[in-house]
Amino acid sequence: MLQNIRVVLVNTSHPGNIGGAARAMKTMGLSRLVLVQPGEFPSPVAVARASGATDILDSAGVVETLEQALAGCTLVFGTSARDRRIPWPLLDPRECGSACIEQVRQGEEVALVFGREYAGLTNDELQRCQYHVHIPSDPQFGSLNLAAAVQLLAYEVRMSWLAIEGRPRKMQKLEATTVENAQPATSDELERYYEHLEQTLADIGFLDPARPRHLMARLRKLYGRCGISRLEMNILRGILTETQKRLRNVSCKDRDD
Repeated sequence: MLQNIRVVLVNTSHPGNIGGAARAMKTMGLSRLVLVQPGEFPSPVAVARASGATDILDSAGVVETLEQALAGCTLVFGTSARDRRIPWPLLDPRECGSACIEQVRQGEEVALVFGREYAGLTNDELQRCQYHVHIPSDPQFGSLNLAAAVQLLAYEVRMSWLAIEGRPRKMQKLEATTVENAQPATSDELERYYEHLEQTLADIGFLDPARPRHLMARLRKLYGRCGISRLEMNILRGILTETQKRLRNVSCKDRDD
């Protein structure tokens, strides 16, 4: 199950933090590390800080965008230390660990996303996460090292996994023949839907591209809360496609008249 959980580090500036994160992951049984535009990698500093977890560094994926890092994931958790203008479903680390394991038990892919050391994740990046995870540190000193944050969430994931492993075998067995259309939509599928939705809303005049305000962010929040399946995604995309077809037909008829 733990192989279906990936740790994503975005724009990490210090290679030592990458090594520290790899070490934190390995101690808790996680092995999939994805780096989005790291400041310096590979690096001997990362190897030194990994303290034996070099296999995780060697197999780490390096990509240019967060979208690439999240491809195939059906559930994404973004760590955030700041209050945001638009409220988002918020979990603490323990709730995050439990939700992670419940998802991977169904054979799905999950991502834990960590931002820059100095600024965390941007609002746009956080909007690509169904849940935000807040570590309830002391408000008088809330600064937490990146590797320490990875360690904390990885620990909660492992504790939830151990709790599942400790159950009787017959309680662990899940239905393995889930129809693909009933499976959750992946992060990249959702991104394509949001692009389709934004274009359609602009076509019908509901969204002004010059003044979008927070419409798409609020819609992302709404859909992220629903847990859309692939079947539901196909229905929604079909509605958008038919709406665009009707608009084109109306436009052609007006020109003919």
